[in-house]
Amino acid sequence: MFSIPQLTHRLIPNRRIEGISAVLLPYTERGQMDLDSFAEILARVVNAGLTPAVNMDTGYVNLLTREERRAVLEKTREILQGKNFVAGAFVENETGDAGALYVRECETIQAFGGTPILFQCSALKKLSPAEIVTLYRDVASHCEKMLAFELGEMFAPFGQIYDLEVVRGWMEIPQIVGMKHSSLQRELEWQRLALRDEVRPDFKIYTGNDLAIDMVMYGSDYLLGLATFAPDAFARRDEFWANGDARFYELNDVLQYLGMFAFRPPVPAYKHDAAMFLKLRGIIASDCPHPNSPRRPESDVAVLRDIAERLEKEIG
Repeated sequence: MFSIPQLTHRLIPNRRIEGISAVLLPYTERGQMDLDSFAEILARVVNAGLTPAVNMDTGYVNLLTREERRAVLEKTREILQGKNFVAGAFVENETGDAGALYVRECETIQAFGGTPILFQCSALKKLSPAEIVTLYRDVASHCEKMLAFELGEMFAPFGQIYDLEVVRGWMEIPQIVGMKHSSLQRELEWQRLALRDEVRPDFKIYTGNDLAIDMVMYGSDYLLGLATFAPDAFARRDEFWANGDARFYELNDVLQYLGMFAFRPPVPAYKHDAAMFLKLRGIIASDCPHPNSPRRPESDVAVLRDIAERLEKEIG
């Protein structure tokens, strides 16, 4: 267990935070992908100074076909025109060798100009820690750079949080430049930060904890679905931290209120809240989620409207 005295010295003020925003894939009222609205959200993420991540959980990657994931990559390349982005390498429910499937997905993502991040799959749950590291090393040999990802089962049943043995193994693979950690538990993320400092200080730990977005104060960067709600507010918050501006705390509190509300159980329904929020902000026309994704009650709109108004006051 970490004690409070051990943790307080880990605060890193005036640090430049690297922000990656998972990008919501909007849907029309007829249940169709709305790639034009997706392009608008994508552009807003880039204009805010964050790196976009597509075909993530926020983009319903587990509900998309391979053809739909490719359409998202095509639109991303069209809009970004060579700018950096991250994209999920997703192979769940496909037959064949998991390593070969991941290599195929990584090569596709790189062909479109993106950096792959490996989503877990059920097949990995059958492997030992050493076998998992070996698979990642083999896949990484086909990549210029890539990201690893451990995802809690509250997000998806194929997710898994690994022992530090696996995390250390990832850090020892040169092509893996960072990892997203989504256990929603601070202590596990603190452990990874401590291991990073010991093993490979340049290795990025991207928090995926939408319930504790202040993990950036301790040395985490972020790859968050919550950032798709308001990338401009996240960018402003990050600027405050880098400049030692106390307004960081008030803005972070409002964003955390949004995270606590949107990411309540069932957690996957946060994507419906994201669509509601973006519609309230006038960014997309429809607040419909993917037809097979859980929905929130209409009463969420009033709370989200209040949060949107608070954010506008904080960011000016």
